[in-house]
Amino acid sequence: MDALSRAEPRRARGRLGAQSAEARAPAVPWARFSAWLECVCVVTFDLELGQALELVYPSDFRLTDKEKSSICYLSFPDSHSGCLGDTQFSFRIRQCGGQRSPWPADDRHYDSGAPVSLQAGEGQLREEGLLPEVCSEIDQWPAPVPGRTLNLPVVGVVLQVHIPSRADKPESTSLKQRGHENLLPAPLVLSSVHELDLFRCFQPVLAHVQTLWELMLLGEPLLVLAPSPTVSSEMVLALTRCLQPLKFCCDYRPYFTIHDSEFKEFATRTQAPPNVVLGVTNPFLIKTLQHWPHILRIGEPKMSGEAGPASAQGSWGDGPRHSEATLGGLGSEPAAQTPGRGCLAGGLPKQVKLKKPSRLKTLDTKPGLYTTYTAHLHRDKALLTRLLRGLRRGRPADTLTTLLRGHLLELTQSFVIPLEHYMAGLMPLQKSVAPWKTPPQIRPFHQDDFLRSLECTGPQLTCVLKGDWLGLYRRFFKSPHFDGWYRQRRREMAHKLEALHLEAICEADIETWMKDKSEVEVVDLVLKLREKLVRAQSHQLPVKEETLQRARLHIETAIGSLPKDLQAVLCPP
Repeated sequence: MDALSRAEPRRARGRLGAQSAEARAPAVPWARFSAWLECVCVVTFDLELGQALELVYPSDFRLTDKEKSSICYLSFPDSHSGCLGDTQFSFRIRQCGGQRSPWPADDRHYDSGAPVSLQAGEGQLREEGLLPEVCSEIDQWPAPVPGRTLNLPVVGVVLQVHIPSRADKPESTSLKQRGHENLLPAPLVLSSVHELDLFRCFQPVLAHVQTLWELMLLGEPLLVLAPSPTVSSEMVLALTRCLQPLKFCCDYRPYFTIHDSEFKEFATRTQAPPNVVLGVTNPFLIKTLQHWPHILRIGEPKMSGEAGPASAQGSWGDGPRHSEATLGGLGSEPAAQTPGRGCLAGGLPKQVKLKKPSRLKTLDTKPGLYTTYTAHLHRDKALLTRLLRGLRRGRPADTLTTLLRGHLLELTQSFVIPLEHYMAGLMPLQKSVAPWKTPPQIRPFHQDDFLRSLECTGPQLTCVLKGDWLGLYRRFFKSPHFDGWYRQRRREMAHKLEALHLEAICEADIETWMKDKSEVEVVDLVLKLREKLVRAQSHQLPVKEETLQRARLHIETAIGSLPKDLQAVLCPP
């Protein structure tokens, strides 16, 4: 069996999606490849010798011994479910050996989701030279510029991939919105490297999807015990993505084993569990990590006999399929047993139940959500009814996923919009930004003031769900997600304030200002304008190119008004 994996790079490379990245020629070998992948690892599993890292491609890619060990152990599907044949899953590892990657600061310490493909028997990647051929093709791909739709050829197939940008609206993946681009007649434009089927992932927990959404929103530690690495990684990734468009700011491990170097950190009882979503398959970890406040146990998959694409994936549960009555008495009609092609066969699997952690056993733990947490919001029974009605009518699986994703998106937006509205009110007015004065400060975020504002601008205006919204916000203020959201918004506002100040300076009459100014003040202006130009480019401030040109002209005008000796100092030959 061979495992294809990915790890963090040793060599330096440019920031993904940086301006002019598409235009510049590769400065080092495999520069374009490194814009898409870090490397490809081939791990061989031997019954006597264990797993070994047989090949790393490109060959000049360097890994530390700790990283090699982590990749080997995590590439092995440690599962009691009898994993046969080919399989795919993902994992993340902690970066070793210091700073190496230009990812944002909060993502630098981890590989952001190494995909693994396990192949039974002797693989043909090495024997037929397919792996070098694929890597060479990837090395010819254009740079992943945000907002662009690219045609990427690989092994005779052309993938059309849309690179997301912050300007994209959530769920804006339709071809109509990109009709102006030169697209091939392909049936689908990929909007994500791994577009999850949320409905299939959340099938056994649909009755508690809002409780899980709250746990993710609050950054609570959650242990997911699944029957296989595939189910584990998909469930963890689905949980981390149910907060979109809010950035997930906690750690998450789609697949984790006891051989990981951080196992002791997660298993210690001397301190509270870290804010991490941990996906595991070894039941032994339930005993070791039973002090965690929230544990989700998922049962074995129940395969359907239907031939539809979605049904081939199986449904997760530990018992026979149930009708609508399993979801809190929402109905009594039986689920459809013969849906059309492309839909989920049968009804939903048996829903996991909320259970107290005191009922948590070890190896024979039954499926369930073991927690003492009480949800702040009431369950949306209308959503569950619509999903089950879609099952009865044979709706395609992607339609049900779109419905579920839309509900989670609306729920998150209803929660975030009041925060965004209040945060926008902390920004100084544009008219208060004067060219020759220090720009005003952003006002501080007062939680009590925000909570009082919810009476007029709260989520009840856009969301039909009832519940203790105030209590949810109070707990959210203590979570890593609020800290991450606030830091990002404040940084964006500070950049906007810098841009407004630079625009105000460029629109002012510099010659009139210099009439009664000393040489020291003029030199100080030149140095500050140069610093602002550097910050505008390095921090990608929202400044028009016309404004930057005016700033350069202001610098030339100011230097030209100085004596020759000062001009020589400021503009050396």
